Amino acid sequence: MRRTDRMKKWTAFLASFFIMNCVLVSLSYSDDSQFDINDLKKDAPKVFLDCYRCDHDYIRTEIPFVNYVRDRKEADIHLLITTQRTGAGGMEYTMSFIGQRDFAGIQDTLKYVSNRTDTRDDVRKGMVRVIKLGLIPFINKTPIADYISVLFEEKVQPTAVEDKWNFWVFYMSLSSSMSGESQRKSFSLRGNLSANRITPESKLRMGVSGNFNESKYTYEDETISSYSDSKSLSTMYVKSLGEHWSVGAWFSAYSSTYSNIDLSLSPSPAIEYNLFPYSQSTRRQLRFVYRIGFNFRRYIEETIFDKTRESLLAESLSVTFELREPWGDASATVVGSHYFHDLSKYRVELYGHLSLRLTKGLSLSIGGGFEAIHDQLSLRKGERTLDEILLHRSELATDFEYRASIGFSYTFGSVYSNVVNPRFGR
Repeated sequence: MRRTDRMKKWTAFLASFFIMNCVLVSLSYSDDSQFDINDLKKDAPKVFLDCYRCDHDYIRTEIPFVNYVRDRKEADIHLLITTQRTGAGGMEYTMSFIGQRDFAGIQDTLKYVSNRTDTRDDVRKGMVRVIKLGLIPFINKTPIADYISVLFEEKVQPTAVEDKWNFWVFYMSLSSSMSGESQRKSFSLRGNLSANRITPESKLRMGVSGNFNESKYTYEDETISSYSDSKSLSTMYVKSLGEHWSVGAWFSAYSSTYSNIDLSLSPSPAIEYNLFPYSQSTRRQLRFVYRIGFNFRRYIEETIFDKTRESLLAESLSVTFELREPWGDASATVVGSHYFHDLSKYRVELYGHLSLRLTKGLSLSIGGGFEAIHDQLSLRKGERTLDEILLHRSELATDFEYRASIGFSYTFGSVYSNVVNPRFGR
């Protein structure tokens, strides 16, 4: 073989060997890099996302540098998100970052406020932005912090502008529905108009609503009709007196064929005390509200007390407790009211709800309510027909009402919930 041919073969062999080694080195580097990232992810903080109305899939997709778990006891960070409505019709999301295990003692609270006009995509993007900020103090204590960068988005500086609406927010709705079959048809119409002005110093709410329902049933050549309507106007004004006290007043006008009320007018001043500061209202409240008011009523038909109209003076006291903690949430309300002209005409209401995370994966939910009713002054005189009773067209005499519910839920298996797969929906 000629020397030139041998040189060509050796050159081709060395070039092939060099290229193969470069590929192997590249693959080896890629595998090592991926291995390092996976190792870091294994040591990333575990987050339990405790939020009822959040897009969990979107949050897990947009914030991949932590591990998500389904049990709060497995988490390093318990992210508790509570909400309350804003004066402009939007929502205030209070995000409490509660450190556990290695992060015990680290806590922070951030807030995100959405507008009524924000789309669901706007809201979830805003929430993700704030959640990322809240996770930084925890991430900084882990090796994965070296792979996190912060981007500063320059925004227009806020300027003093005058609100042309002066904090007023208006809302209107109108809806109707109909359904039917060969022997039944029904129609309903509902409307609502409200105007609200809410500032840190005061709250003013005004609303007008109406509800009309009509149903017809045919049975053995007989047609049974059911008709009901109600209309209401309500106004509430509240003045803030610091972090614990508020004063205000209600005014309402009401009519209802079901309750035999042609017209009811009720002005009533009130005072409220919250044991906890109002700034903590999304996590805990213990509110005492006292109301005293005048009530004028004109009835559609004569009542069982032989009245077609009357003027009444009444008072009420309510106590409401609400608590939202990592172990679950609880709420309870007790309301007592009576008329002054006859103290035997009273009502006591009790409502409560408890949701507990008992052990890993096991939760208990209990709810219920009870009313002791001794103040049905508007009951229509005379007997009720079977149609009125079955079709629920007229209020019936009763001494009490109750409702109760209890439920358990249990989940087990993998505690991690990092993976998002939207195929075939949920």
